[in-house]
Amino acid sequence: MKGKILIVDDQYGIRILLNEIFKKEGYQTYQAANGVQALSIVENERPDLLILDMKIPGMDGLEILRRVKKVDQSVGVIIMTAYGELDMIHEAMDLGAITHFAKPFDIDEIRDVVKKHLPIRS
Repeated sequence: MKGKILIVDDQYGIRILLNEIFKKEGYQTYQAANGVQALSIVENERPDLLILDMKIPGMDGLEILRRVKKVDQSVGVIIMTAYGELDMIHEAMDLGAITHFAKPFDIDEIRDVVKKHLPIRS
């Protein structure tokens, strides 16, 4: 059995793309368009991995990351940003993010990181 992935992005197209890709790979996937939805899913479903956009209206990615880690320190987080904000990326890594991708991203690179972080479980 493969793990659970939560995709958090306010852009519908990106959520759908990533959802379809990882669902086809056999992962159980969840989607959230904002921080409130993301935190609810983290509390109720306990995903193994988040793919998290940093620029989300309302609660930004750093705040979501902080709150997620308070709920479950073990959850892996991959961050995405369309902006080259090094301070934000550095802070996210300090908070426990695994890695980051700049948008537009290479889907194969994200897939490889996910496979490395969430290997098939028996």
